[in-house]
Amino acid sequence: MALRLYDTMTRDVRDVFAMDDKSVRFYCCGPTVYGPAHVGNFRTFVLQDVFRRALETSGLKTYHVRNLTDVDDKTIRESQAQEVSLHEFTGRWTKYFNEDCKALNLLTPHIQPSAVGHVPEQIELIERLINAGKAYQGPDGSVYFKVEAFKQYGALSRLADRQITTSKTKRETSDEYDRDSAADFALWKARRPEDGENYWESPWGEGRPGWHIECSAICLKHLGESFDLHSGGVDLVFPHHENEIAQVESVTCKSFARHWFHIAHLMVEGTKMSKSLGNLYTLEDIRLRGHTAEEVRYVLLSGSYRQPLNFTFDSLKAAGKALKKISDFALRIQFEDVINGSELGSSFGPFQPVQDAILNDLNTADALGKLFALIRELSDAWGKGKFEQDKEAKELLHRGFRAVLDLFGFNIKQKEWEEVPEEIISWAKERWQAKQSKDWATADFFRDKVQQAGWIIKDSKDSYELSK
Repeated sequence: MALRLYDTMTRDVRDVFAMDDKSVRFYCCGPTVYGPAHVGNFRTFVLQDVFRRALETSGLKTYHVRNLTDVDDKTIRESQAQEVSLHEFTGRWTKYFNEDCKALNLLTPHIQPSAVGHVPEQIELIERLINAGKAYQGPDGSVYFKVEAFKQYGALSRLADRQITTSKTKRETSDEYDRDSAADFALWKARRPEDGENYWESPWGEGRPGWHIECSAICLKHLGESFDLHSGGVDLVFPHHENEIAQVESVTCKSFARHWFHIAHLMVEGTKMSKSLGNLYTLEDIRLRGHTAEEVRYVLLSGSYRQPLNFTFDSLKAAGKALKKISDFALRIQFEDVINGSELGSSFGPFQPVQDAILNDLNTADALGKLFALIRELSDAWGKGKFEQDKEAKELLHRGFRAVLDLFGFNIKQKEWEEVPEEIISWAKERWQAKQSKDWATADFFRDKVQQAGWIIKDSKDSYELSK
């Protein structure tokens, strides 16, 4: 079964597949490394991580590219304010970001190219655009993309269907602008005094690339003129992704990305995230409030990626309880968290409904619901001894559970499994049989013997479990 995923361009749910029949090549717009990423940023990165895991646990190979924006208006402004070099400033925040990714158990991209490391490629692409008649140098020395020269502009964001601001003479010099504007945008920014020493030589004089050109140039180098899927937060649809398409397709005359995967906004305690409200929580902020990165990951997976998600501290508490249920189940079924080899688990066995839910438009909420329903069902079966003599069924259960953990990216808390002595098992069975016969005196007798030996019997509706 193929992963089916909503495509922003076609407004339809479509199969994700490898165009070259080798690996699914996809690009994720990464962070601007001028400060710590917040939970809103990480919603996108966590969903992209599960997207990759869904492909790999279904048996497909992937090639994952995620960039780092280490030169733009914000990185230059903040590094200048702190009186440190751009390299030192962005290097510090890149390290911080990578550590947060590790804490959230995000798979490392196969390559993480930076904007600064690809300035020559960006200059080359700008030259191609000028030669194609799609770009020009303005009176201020900067180079601009000529929006009216790309007739398909606005197809991804449906710009033509909305009230837009347009002017043949207007140019947009800011790296990021969130209003609807069909203005020509900067590909190369002429050097300004406030840039300090952050400039490069180019055919148009000293300056630096604009923000939009970096992703286009990086994609062309590492993924080719056409590739399988492009992803980012929904806030990047316009203008960033719209501009990426225009820049590449203007020179290649080919479809840029076959599939567009966007993740909706995150809200915090029912309100929009903003610096003024003080709710741009980082992973460190949440740790200081007593919660774990794994709880954050769980919450970020708890709703549909196509709908805004309300992130609350109550939901973090609930996530902690849910993760404990998963960990308790692992202990109950004597699961040993051992990965053989580097590939993700791909045999789901009794947990197949969980994978099916994920492959159905990355429905993480439905998948989690199915997981807990199966945990209840399989716990009861285990308690009734249905896996005691059937080694094949037990192995299939363990392999399926391993695949589920890989799919969600959960790391269960490691607990050493201690074999229950045969004598304790025998007493517990005697107690259970007595209880079913309503022989309460005998049931209490064996319960006390089990407890005196250092074990506890926990009853459920149809069975029981033993724990130290």
